[in-house]
Amino acid sequence: MENAPRLLSADEFLLATLVGKLAVMAALATMLARYRRFRHILIFERRDWPDRLAFALGLTIPLALGVTSRILLQYDAADLMLEGAVLAGLIAGPYTGAIVGAAIALPAFFAGEWGALPFAVGCGFAGGGFREACPKEHIWNFSPFVFFSVPRYVWQMLRRFTTDWWQVALLSIPIGLEGIRQAVGTRFGEHRLFYFDAPSPWLTLAAYVATVLTVSIPIKIWNNARIEHRVHEQEKLLLAAKVEALKSQINPHFLFNTLTSVSSLIRSQPETARTVILKLSGLLRKLMRSQEQFVTLREELESIDEYLDIEVIRFGPRLGVRKDIAPDTLDVIVPSLILQPLVENAIKHGLTRKVGPGHITIRSRRQNSTLILDIEDDGLGISDERLPSAMSGGIGLSNVNERLRVIYGEPARVELRGAPGLGATAHVEIPIVFVPEQATA
Repeated sequence: MENAPRLLSADEFLLATLVGKLAVMAALATMLARYRRFRHILIFERRDWPDRLAFALGLTIPLALGVTSRILLQYDAADLMLEGAVLAGLIAGPYTGAIVGAAIALPAFFAGEWGALPFAVGCGFAGGGFREACPKEHIWNFSPFVFFSVPRYVWQMLRRFTTDWWQVALLSIPIGLEGIRQAVGTRFGEHRLFYFDAPSPWLTLAAYVATVLTVSIPIKIWNNARIEHRVHEQEKLLLAAKVEALKSQINPHFLFNTLTSVSSLIRSQPETARTVILKLSGLLRKLMRSQEQFVTLREELESIDEYLDIEVIRFGPRLGVRKDIAPDTLDVIVPSLILQPLVENAIKHGLTRKVGPGHITIRSRRQNSTLILDIEDDGLGISDERLPSAMSGGIGLSNVNERLRVIYGEPARVELRGAPGLGATAHVEIPIVFVPEQATA
């Protein structure tokens, strides 16, 4: 007898049922928010009928099963007919709310609860009517903590004769509908319209609070999903803007250096200067037409060829170019205009002051899932003391390093290696995130 299980009292059982309602609705709202189509419906206020239908089905099926389980299994916590209809109206409009309410109420209606169908339809229209009347952000701002704001609303009303009336009106909708359900259920009995028959005034108040929370909790969960999506989209836009800003630094830098060379050639070698200008105009025209952030390594090398044509004209036989390109790297996707500043840096700092001819060597190879690019020169080289300042100073190396860091994060890197009199090498590692199918066929 001492180990006999203790049964819940009527008050405790009702309180546990109300808490169960909150848990069921929170779990349902969380699961629905994980589906991409459902999140899309939450994020965009303008919805086509297919979207509204998908939203209606996402709510109707589990909520109708909940009403059915209440009827068949006596599990009262699963009956979210009032709250589901109001939510559908608040999020998707009056007609969607009415349709969802009617579909949820059908199991109860067929079980003899004749008041369920008109009541649920009315709940859907009530939520939808409020949606049509108020700014949409006021709905998304509805929070389970709204009860903590009631004293502030009352104080504002008494002190300034103003308050957030939209929140007060939204709070009154579930409270008013719960009052109607309690009144109809008390008058005609639970077999006509299901309601929570509270044995004490405090539990009646708890039933009202539970209804408000069951409406506000999914709104809070879904609004968090909307905010996360917006933050993610803004981060993507910020990343694209930062990459574009870094990319735009390169063109003026290259243009300035080339025009400086043209100005030095224009008196002594006018025909050479003319050729450089024609090559430059063709290259700039191509760069202005291309708005792509990523290209294949093959396309990037073609752009480098045009740039090197200009440099070979400037330097004449003093500049030689070699390429050692692995065939399986040609179709790897790389950020556009990533090689040109490295080649320009090698020519400017490695070969310009060198006496006699010099060579630039461009190498590429794959190492597991990483593309390795090396831009080598046999110029004056660089001392260990100057390596840190060479990486942080100037536009070429620092720009490429920053672009790769922004796009790929830690896996991508740029290193400058060299020794005095032995030339220098810009070593680049880029994660291979995509290779067109024809490259692997």
